Amino acid sequence: MTFRIAPSILSADFARLGEEVRNVIEAGADVIHFDVMDNHYVPNLTIGPLVCEAVRPHAKRVDGAKVPIDVHLMVKPVDRIVPDFAKAGADIISFHPEASEHIDRTLGLIHECGCKAGLVFNPATPLSYLDHVMDKLDLILIMSVNPGFGGQKFIPAALSKLREAKQRITQSGKPIWLEVDGGVKTDNIAEIARAGADTFVAGSAIFGGGNYVQKIATMRAELAKAGT
Repeated sequence: MTFRIAPSILSADFARLGEEVRNVIEAGADVIHFDVMDNHYVPNLTIGPLVCEAVRPHAKRVDGAKVPIDVHLMVKPVDRIVPDFAKAGADIISFHPEASEHIDRTLGLIHECGCKAGLVFNPATPLSYLDHVMDKLDLILIMSVNPGFGGQKFIPAALSKLREAKQRITQSGKPIWLEVDGGVKTDNIAEIARAGADTFVAGSAIFGGGNYVQKIATMRAELAKAGT
């Protein structure tokens, strides 16, 4: 299995955001996770398309290869803002089913804008929303905290939800990413991987001081122990 580390810039130093993005990519990050909150769907206000556009030139490797920007929209309504983020350089756009009046239509809109599409599940959101849209998904994101703030503790019940989501992905036969976000750290990342996750969003665990190279390398070493 291919594992992807996706640092969340929500925990980065915003005064030097471009540098932070470059540093985590040089340290081995596979994806840049971009949290968008509207102070409406979630009780916090973060960043918008202009910041995504500013970050886009920095999200590349030394050889010039583009690193995907994974935009997680915690906004309601969602459709209005999707084209703006696609134009700003997003590669993946995911949203919460509660934020869309027509989930199928929103997924179609994301694809029409040239991006991969994902659906996000809060701790209390049932996976039954997947029943009729698996053929339109590129990513499923399981929240292991309640969205709105960084630095929260991992909710253990997310493990069973990851296992169920993984089973659905396997049955679909599609190469859908299974991402997890919230409280992911070096001491639990292997257990989370064993539950089925392949893409790991980490904010404070990476940006919370210290050597980015060492932190990402330690996460990969733990993932190697997952036995998947």
